[in-house]
Amino acid sequence: MFKGSTEISTTLNFSDVQNDFTYTKIEEYVRHYKARLIKEANLDKIIVLEPTERKQKIERLIHGMIEEERVIIPSFDIKRIIEEIINESVGYGPLEELLSDSSITEIMVNGPDDIHIERKGRLEKTSIRFKDEQHIRHIIDRIIAPLGRRIDSSSPMVDARLHDGSRVNATIPPVSLDGPVISIRKFNAKPLGLDNLISYGSLVPDMGKFLQAAVQSKANILVSGGTGSGKTTLLNVLSNSIPVGERIITIEDMAELRFQYENMVRMEARPPNMEGKGEISIRHLVKNALRMRPDRIIVGEVRGSEAIDMLQAMNTGHEGSLTTIHANSPKDAIGRLEAMVIMSGLPLTVDVIRGYFVGALDLIVQTSRLADGKRKIVSIAEVVEIEGSMQINEIFRFRRDGVNESGDVMGEFEATGYLPEIVQRFKSFGVSLPDSFFEQRSLSC
Repeated sequence: MFKGSTEISTTLNFSDVQNDFTYTKIEEYVRHYKARLIKEANLDKIIVLEPTERKQKIERLIHGMIEEERVIIPSFDIKRIIEEIINESVGYGPLEELLSDSSITEIMVNGPDDIHIERKGRLEKTSIRFKDEQHIRHIIDRIIAPLGRRIDSSSPMVDARLHDGSRVNATIPPVSLDGPVISIRKFNAKPLGLDNLISYGSLVPDMGKFLQAAVQSKANILVSGGTGSGKTTLLNVLSNSIPVGERIITIEDMAELRFQYENMVRMEARPPNMEGKGEISIRHLVKNALRMRPDRIIVGEVRGSEAIDMLQAMNTGHEGSLTTIHANSPKDAIGRLEAMVIMSGLPLTVDVIRGYFVGALDLIVQTSRLADGKRKIVSIAEVVEIEGSMQINEIFRFRRDGVNESGDVMGEFEATGYLPEIVQRFKSFGVSLPDSFFEQRSLSC
């Protein structure tokens, strides 16, 4: 019998615990020791510990409680009990198993018993379950509480991130009609490099050499792509090619960029508080970054009126800046940028706006998640002015030839034969690519 516990002693019969240790009994132990942990331990201090230290601390406390109560529990079941208590008390409940699986890139909770994952670009339903909708709400609250964010009927959507940098979006009724919903975009513990993308078939070495030369030569690059197409991953990879000795300012709505650099300042936007005050937008951060002596500004994603400030920064000496935009083609990216600049409220005509684009942007890199789940760079294009008008000229592309019997997208990368004007910039920075590099041809992996 649990020492000092009347709540559970009437429901457990310890005489047959070793012969008939059912799942129900494990659940009862979990509830009991979790209640003791909440009552007797300082969870606020435990939660802020590193994951390994946090786990060890809770293990010691639970073992101490079991010894104190002189309860006989098989060691294997003690381990299960402790894992469940950790997951429910300071972890993310049923999500912990999915979060620890490095092969999973996306987690989608549509309901207590409707949880899907993305693995190798393919979606599949899991057997993981939440107890009920309140259980999902409990996990959402645990995710957002350390960030000082909130979710309720008046603010039913929230963006957040986990300690490992994974991005979380949660919605609750009345926005999500069938109950609370969680979407988690996971990130690799080890940031990917250019070699990784080449090995995955996202691009070929010649395209990699060109992009490295562009970053080293301080080209302004816009990475365009749809949801889950690999925009942020590519931005991280491109950032690794920035030469040492520069000052970088990164600006994000939700911090996701993960690269190491000596002279770097990371800034993150802030949503309004419960009173609707205190918001710090990306536009505010871009304007402030200009006062911080940046050599390059990296904006995780332009979504609104901050586009005009970003373009002005690119036009006024902050070469080598990088950003992403949600669009399905380079042409769509320009159209979206135009709309964002108009949102800024400045009285600018389309011709003036496109003049900004020509002066600010050098390259548009288009990413895509194909029908088979694979992510590829499907286009690298140059933005140039010809006879007073803006043109987008493709340098490299992925040509799709169809789908095989296994559902894999067939095709190949190719150079279009266009000799980009930016090669002159490459030479001025000591980076040289021969004209033959751009001759029309298929590109091997």
